[in-house]
Amino acid sequence: MNIPQSSFKRVVIIGGGFAGIALAKKLSRQEFQVVLMDKNNYHTFQPLLYQVSTGGLEPDSIAYPIRKVLQGYPNFYFRLTEVTKIDTDKNLVHTTIGELKFDFLIVATGTKTNYFGNESIAKNSMAMKTIPQSLNLRSLILENFEQALLTDDLHEREALMNFVIVGGGPTGVELAGALAEIKKGILPKDYPDLDTRRAQINLVQGADRLLPAMSDIASKKAEDFLEKLGVHVWKNIRVTGYNGKVATTNQDTVFETATLIWAAGVQAIKIDGLDKAEFLSKSKRLLVNEFNQVNGFDHIFAIGDVAEMVSDDYPMGHPMMAQPAIQQGEKLGENLIRLQKGKSLQPFSYRDKGSMATIGRNKAVADLPNFKFQGVFAWFVWMFVHLYFLIGFRNRLVVFINWVYNYVKFDREARLIIRPFKKTYS
Repeated sequence: MNIPQSSFKRVVIIGGGFAGIALAKKLSRQEFQVVLMDKNNYHTFQPLLYQVSTGGLEPDSIAYPIRKVLQGYPNFYFRLTEVTKIDTDKNLVHTTIGELKFDFLIVATGTKTNYFGNESIAKNSMAMKTIPQSLNLRSLILENFEQALLTDDLHEREALMNFVIVGGGPTGVELAGALAEIKKGILPKDYPDLDTRRAQINLVQGADRLLPAMSDIASKKAEDFLEKLGVHVWKNIRVTGYNGKVATTNQDTVFETATLIWAAGVQAIKIDGLDKAEFLSKSKRLLVNEFNQVNGFDHIFAIGDVAEMVSDDYPMGHPMMAQPAIQQGEKLGENLIRLQKGKSLQPFSYRDKGSMATIGRNKAVADLPNFKFQGVFAWFVWMFVHLYFLIGFRNRLVVFINWVYNYVKFDREARLIIRPFKKTYS
């Protein structure tokens, strides 16, 4: 890997997400040799992936080069690679470009889409967890409308314009709202010779309410906002299969659709060597103590979505969101510095800053520690928070200008089919 030998302790971080970046920044000017590994050379601001999928933003607005994040920091190295195995006995990380010895290992691999073992849904649905997946979804959405123009079969045309989103969490709710606004404000102008009023957006939720992690009032208000936008909300229904044309459910309801978007759950990305039962929780996340140390190790840590720190307040671990990941990364950085100075570790304590979801123009819900509010003010707060946590001044500026333009013109300029996407259904 061409990582030079150093008298400093070597810290290897696997994953350039919120947790990995927060830790690397915390250690950037300390007496450590920091090696960050990721299969992509950029950090993705995942909360805005749905806007890439719906043409509101270009992908470079929510991605930032990892090398630039810590540019100029001493003793920092980035390697573009995929980790294949951890040798815990020899303290070795095996990757597709070689192996590397570590003094401290931090696993921050994040999550991937969870299909709960359903093969037909995994093969035939669309996911939205990465930038390439979001671009594929954007292309497919636009291609469906282009195809709907060409077919004389009314049944096929309606299937092409029927979108089913599975999962009523923030991702599903925000995506449904964005698609509804496209149907209302953009499609009639782009496709005047197509009856876009027949387009349908269906949001299917297995639980009895949307946004189950938020308050009842936020859940109810989000549903009201969506229904006013024309979204069909289906609760207490689970999608059980999808063959590329028809989605079946655990009830009599079926959906004829050319596009099923799966936003119903995520699972931790495991690595060979740390995938034994003693390291994993029931939800297959890495079990860690209050210092984020993986069970059985004092020099191997896990942070972010991949880690499950069980406590009285969080019996299932912390929520898989950006804030716990960032805070764990920062705290672990402080603890590694304390170890270096011969001091004892301090336990991690999560400061819940609340949760938010936007449903569309002037419509959002926010549950903050001391306040719960909905509507226009929540929408402005949501925008400010997301702009604040974007990495890079250029990204913040570009996203802000795009949002202002989209708001004034009621348009989404990034609805481009840059690379056509054709999915083979099976």
